[in-house]
Amino acid sequence: MSMYREGYDYYVNKCMEFDIEPINFYYYISHLTKEQLDHFNKQADILKG
Repeated sequence: MSMYREGYDYYVNKCMEFDIEPINFYYYISHLTKEQLDHFNKQADILKG
């Protein structure tokens, strides 16, 4: 599950930008599809450069 941590951090930052309360990591992992999780990870990688 740690492989999705950077994507989760990206998700939390986006939620904060829009003043939305993020879901916790457990729900993030268990309720998003693999495709959604991979998208957040990809965006986090792009930001890291």
